[in-house]
Amino acid sequence: MQVQSAYASGMQGLQSAQQGLAQATTSVAIPDQQKPAVPTSTQDTVTLSSQAVAPNDQASALISATESVNQGQASVKVIEAASETIGSLIDIEV
Repeated sequence: MQVQSAYASGMQGLQSAQQGLAQATTSVAIPDQQKPAVPTSTQDTVTLSSQAVAPNDQASALISATESVNQGQASVKVIEAASETIGSLIDIEV
């Protein structure tokens, strides 16, 4: 079993958070169940954009986006802790 360094784990978590956030924001903009609507002469784009995302789908996507942001913040803290630890080890060794 190979154990990853804390820095590598933090970077992997940060990349995963970035991908999750991109996917969640895309889900808010363009839901999977619906295709982008083409405006007709009787409908304006404001009406179509308000109908483009169902409230439950939008809420789920926004919750997913918030989870991704939290994951990103936690990953940054892991990277900072790994950097501080390595910095203190170098100071002790020298």
